[in-house]
Amino acid sequence: MIIADYTLHAIETGRFGLDGGAMFGVVPRTLWSKANPPDDRNRIAMAARALLLVGHGKKILVDVGNGTKYDEKLRLIYGFDNHDADLLSSLKQHGLGPGDITDVILTHLHFDHAGGSTVIVDGKAKPTFPKAQYYVQREHWRGAINPTERDRASFFPHDYLPLDQSGQLVFVEGEREILPGISVRIVNGHTTALQCPVVSDGRQTLFYCADLMPTTSHIALPWIMAYDLRPLVTLEEKRTILAEALRKKWIVFFEHDPVTAAATLADSAKGIVMGEKVDIEE
Repeated sequence: MIIADYTLHAIETGRFGLDGGAMFGVVPRTLWSKANPPDDRNRIAMAARALLLVGHGKKILVDVGNGTKYDEKLRLIYGFDNHDADLLSSLKQHGLGPGDITDVILTHLHFDHAGGSTVIVDGKAKPTFPKAQYYVQREHWRGAINPTERDRASFFPHDYLPLDQSGQLVFVEGEREILPGISVRIVNGHTTALQCPVVSDGRQTLFYCADLMPTTSHIALPWIMAYDLRPLVTLEEKRTILAEALRKKWIVFFEHDPVTAAATLADSAKGIVMGEKVDIEE
């Protein structure tokens, strides 16, 4: 797929699992488990899907998955699985190595989105992509380096502090175009100042949901994660963005859906639902 003179690829970085109850908040297990069957630890299957954009002389990643720095305790808690894919092996399939990536847009700094930003070298965390600039919202950064008790477990400082120390971090201020044809939309329900990239050329648009709607099940308005700091804010953000995406016929990219990488939206008697799947080349 080509949008705004970029060739787009869905990049698999590995799989993991999160508690189904936490993923769907007030929605009863009898409902969410139909499309999201849990394992014996009540975890549902989750992708950690990044987006690669190649064009304009750049090789850009949107989010980088969990990475591989986790210890055995975390592996057991979250079921991290890189047996079939990890970030670097997936990039290698496209003929790319760490030194080829020019830019990394981080939607936010939770471990399942920013973990692949760094790797352990000689016992220390260092940027995975030595020549890349890493983009994050300044307001989100402030929250990540001073997390609350409620969201502290989602932030692993070794995922992002080395980016600042190496001088590769670029702070973004609000909604704007940060690279040619790539702007960001800010949402504050899941966490403060999460930036959702919007890739558009005026004819076709792709909206990268991140954790506003992590899976296709989350298209339904009340299906909101218990992880969200401000669930009622998420509700209104989804209402606004879904209506715009439907009206403008956007392609919606799902970072965590284990089956569907991207799809259109459709109207129905029950509200906005997933339309047709869209093939984003892997």
